[in-house]
Amino acid sequence: MLFLSPLLLWFLAAASVPIAIHLINRRRHKTIRWAAMQFLLKASRESRGKKKLRHILILTCRALAVAALAVAAARPIVSGLIGWGGGSIDTVVLLLDRSASMEIKPGDGLDSRRQIVLAKVRDAMADLGSARLVLIDSASGQAQEIPSPEVLDTLSTTAATDTTADFPALLSRAAEFLAETPGRSEIWLASDLQASNWRAEDERWAAARAALAALPQKPAVRVLSITGPTSANSSVRLLGSRRSGDELLLDLEVLRSGEARGSSSIPLTTQLDGSRTTENLTIPGQSLRLQKRVALPAASESGHGWLSIPADGNPRDNVAFFAYGPDRPGKSLIVAAAGESAGYLELAAAPPGFGNLETQRVDPAQAAAAITADLAAIIWAAPLPTGPAADALQSFLTSGGHVLFLPPGIPSTTTFNDLKWADPTEAPAGKFFILSDWNRSDGPLSDGIDGTPIAADRLKAIRRQIPLGNTTPLARWEDGEPALIRRVFDHGTAWFLGSIPDYTWSNLGDADVLLPAIQRMITAGNDRFDASYIAKLGSPASRLMPGETRSRIDDYGSPDPANSEHEAGIHRLGERLLALNRPPREDTPEILTREILDSILEGTNYTLLDQAGQAGDPNLSRDVWRAFLIAMLFFLISEALLCLPKKTRQEAIPQANPSPISNN
Repeated sequence: MLFLSPLLLWFLAAASVPIAIHLINRRRHKTIRWAAMQFLLKASRESRGKKKLRHILILTCRALAVAALAVAAARPIVSGLIGWGGGSIDTVVLLLDRSASMEIKPGDGLDSRRQIVLAKVRDAMADLGSARLVLIDSASGQAQEIPSPEVLDTLSTTAATDTTADFPALLSRAAEFLAETPGRSEIWLASDLQASNWRAEDERWAAARAALAALPQKPAVRVLSITGPTSANSSVRLLGSRRSGDELLLDLEVLRSGEARGSSSIPLTTQLDGSRTTENLTIPGQSLRLQKRVALPAASESGHGWLSIPADGNPRDNVAFFAYGPDRPGKSLIVAAAGESAGYLELAAAPPGFGNLETQRVDPAQAAAAITADLAAIIWAAPLPTGPAADALQSFLTSGGHVLFLPPGIPSTTTFNDLKWADPTEAPAGKFFILSDWNRSDGPLSDGIDGTPIAADRLKAIRRQIPLGNTTPLARWEDGEPALIRRVFDHGTAWFLGSIPDYTWSNLGDADVLLPAIQRMITAGNDRFDASYIAKLGSPASRLMPGETRSRIDDYGSPDPANSEHEAGIHRLGERLLALNRPPREDTPEILTREILDSILEGTNYTLLDQAGQAGDPNLSRDVWRAFLIAMLFFLISEALLCLPKKTRQEAIPQANPSPISNN
């Protein structure tokens, strides 16, 4: 409970006045013993205890009535955010979640969660009187003093964005600010508790808690949770984009809210360089993945567009933006000696009818000079590189290229970044090494965008070499040994596959596994060139470089120039054309559990106020002085009733019945 006029609480001392009067009145009477009164005292001794209790109740009601009047005059308010601490609050630091998920509307379909929390904080701050409000929003991360709570929802720093939130960083920033701010303070964290924005596994939480504990005056921490049922919502997300000749291949995912059941049809609008087309998509369940082919204008060097679905419960996830540049062939390099294996690899890297693909084979001795920056992928079917070739390959990997290593077929002790091959082994007579377990959602053997699986179980090997080292296995042979492993190098990836496309080794040359795996590696390596046209908000690529200026050039929605750097769209950054989209973590609906919230805020003694996301919920704070006035009236009425004189009962005097006279 907080008092807006705490000085008036001194009047609580007036509650002692009835007690003082009672004690003084007792001293005004003298006791004189009179023999005749002894009989009356003896007669009333039985009711003396009840009278004493009655007097105590009367005195208590008088004192409580005066105390209730004093508390009402001090104007008390109660609030889940403000808490029950006495005294006044000097500073409130509001950590506001402005991520895209905060734009979801509650089930009543009125304001978004962000608008609801701003209204509630505004009302609570109005009740606090002269308390200072400092805003740290999730988009900018900067502290800003708000001159008046009334303007809170009109500021560009509280407007909707397409960004994500980072609560460990926000709490650390609040602690840093309060270290230089004297007085009693509170930290209010306003969020929808989306787990991806709280980053519970982040090690920075420990530093944030330590910074709060080190403050001279520890602030109270209040978590305002805006959760609960929401309006029906669908979202569209761009998973990948690449140009193939005069076509743009867009990998899309359409998601529906968790309450959606059965199949539904939803219109998808495609806008490309000013022209629009609409088609209907049938979503069989809660999600649909598809690849959309967009025909590009003839001789088009670059361009941009967007894909959108109709407005629904959250307008921030209904669009995905894309941009493209000149057509770039998918170049690959095969490092292998001439022979059957090299022939299969060349055919898998540039098969007929697979678009604009180029490949070149070189002997291992020529590899260092052949590794260039314009390559998408390298297939290394030779002993692991050393010397200049290893340095060139390392540079290629860190720049974003993909390298597939195949066994050399001979025992070797050479290592590459602590990775090496075991000695070749052969299957028992009449048996094969069979690929029986592989990752269907990640890596080159994952299911297609439409869910079509790769027939990896058809791979059978007579001979194999096991890759060794600290890696991530993505496929295993039947006996559990790794068949395909991955090692990430900065922006690039190295893959090790435990057999070669030679029929004295395996049937890898049948293309069931080799063709899709190599094509996906080439595509992934080539994506780094197209990635210069598409980025996520908040990523390094989305930030201005020295000398650049920002302008948004698409015609979707109503862009806010003051908030441009935090909005998805087609942006021109100096000479760069960039399609910026919301971060993928904003499409993950998992909510932080109370147990996890307890663990990350351990030691802060935080208070959780769950508003359930409804616009009609009560205010965060309530003025309760009327309740104390009602309590005062109750005590006065009770005192008056106790003071009423007690009714006496007149007992009837029994009459003697005359006995009948009998005449004998």
